[in-house]
Amino acid sequence: MARLAAVTLASGVAATTVLLGAGTAAADETPQTQGGATATIGGLKTYGQAVIHEDGGDQQVSAGLFEMSVDGGGTLQTYCVDIHNPTQRDARYQETPWSGTSLGVNKDAGRIRWILQNSYPQVNDLATLAQRAGVRGLSEQDAAAGTQVAIWRYSDGAKVDAVDPQAEKLADYLEKSARDSAEPQASLTLDPPAVSGRPGDLLGPVTVHTNARGVTVSPSAGAGAGGVRIIDRTGKVITSAKDGSQLFFDVPEGAADGSAQLTVQASTTVPVGRAFASESRSQTQILAGSSESTVSATAGATWAEKGALAVSARKNCAKSGVDITAANKGDQPFTFELMGAEHTIPAGTSRTVTVPLQEDQPYDFTITGPNGFSHRFTGVLDCKTQGTVTTESTQTLSEPSPATIGGGSSISSGTDLAATGSSAITPMIAGVAIGLVVIGGAVLVVLRRKEAQAGE
Repeated sequence: MARLAAVTLASGVAATTVLLGAGTAAADETPQTQGGATATIGGLKTYGQAVIHEDGGDQQVSAGLFEMSVDGGGTLQTYCVDIHNPTQRDARYQETPWSGTSLGVNKDAGRIRWILQNSYPQVNDLATLAQRAGVRGLSEQDAAAGTQVAIWRYSDGAKVDAVDPQAEKLADYLEKSARDSAEPQASLTLDPPAVSGRPGDLLGPVTVHTNARGVTVSPSAGAGAGGVRIIDRTGKVITSAKDGSQLFFDVPEGAADGSAQLTVQASTTVPVGRAFASESRSQTQILAGSSESTVSATAGATWAEKGALAVSARKNCAKSGVDITAANKGDQPFTFELMGAEHTIPAGTSRTVTVPLQEDQPYDFTITGPNGFSHRFTGVLDCKTQGTVTTESTQTLSEPSPATIGGGSSISSGTDLAATGSSAITPMIAGVAIGLVVIGGAVLVVLRRKEAQAGE
């Protein structure tokens, strides 16, 4: 029996986590994500000034382009879509679907992408951009500030103006001209992120989705020693693939219950408009430009004679919770507990349950199973922009602190925003234990209703 439990405190954001319900011990592995680029933020690089108008007064902040360094090589340029959250020093970010961020519930998210595609740095001919906006001229700082201001008006519903008149005219032009655009595809993902079955079967397919010309395919260390191969549908061992390729785990008949992983990696430009979320609740970013960058994704497989289970988890901001999907590809039912409620997944079926969470609520789930298997995934639900909940600005790292205009509050010089970023979440910590009890009851009701319906 695999047990899914919740405890009271965790840190980090996992947009998608893959968990395998049978096999060798896998405790405390790094939670897997949906794939793509992983990067570390380096702060504002090209920016001007803007003024946020709020009931408590006006506040001047820096507005412009951030720069990120990609793990494995590459550079990203991003704008903020979370105006009142601070940026944590050296925060790590993961390419994330809009559904895992505030963009997933923002009807104007497509307009933000239009702005990105039609302004700086995608349009780096500043004379042309100035002509379109009807201004005399634009510096890089003005272009970055004006673009950020226009984005904030749609991402946060903020009342914000650029200080420089040219930047302000650009912001007005972009805001009025923006049209709806579709969410861009991920730079690299594997679908599904977890598969299961019986020894002797082909486990899969796992389909590659990427904008790269090709990807390398590598099995996890130890997979070969167990006789597990990564093959295509014809049985050919795969070491490289492309968009649309289908991969299978070939598990020898008679193999002991176990698990394995495969990793795909590529070098490509990340599509403009992809969201980036952090594990430390640093302000959410949206991609404005990308160099050739390293991207990767991982999928897992598990097999067992008496019922193998593949479990994946993903933040669902539209439902204010975490979707937990369990798929049983074995020949026996699989029983597990979810927050005190026992559930059985028949062979050949799958079930998705949304665990409801409050905004900013930490979560920590652990799944344990046969043969010493143990895996946990953690995070903080961060689906909403903060509005006027906090007084922190987007000013980040070692850049100058914002000035105060009209009596608004400001951050004192030299403040380490890695510390001030805790203000919005600190009041939540004391109530997490109570919140999780409420969640458990809610999930129990949802699951019992679903089981009752399934039994009818």
